[in-house]
Amino acid sequence: MRYAVVIEKAEGNFSAYVPDLPGCVATGATVEEVESEIREAIGFHVEGLREDGLPVPPGDSQVEYVEVAA
Repeated sequence: MRYAVVIEKAEGNFSAYVPDLPGCVATGATVEEVESEIREAIGFHVEGLREDGLPVPPGDSQVEYVEVAA
């Protein structure tokens, strides 16, 4: 499975969330740590959906950077 992950710089740490998996979030002191934590969170989230007999959403979100004139 492949999901888009948004990582944001917060005050003193980083946070991440998965647009296709509402409620799937993680935090970490570094980008590397939050990437590791969100991978674990995705696995836990998907496992919980399956255990509850709920559908696992596909990774439909896309990420693109757009440049604009300043």
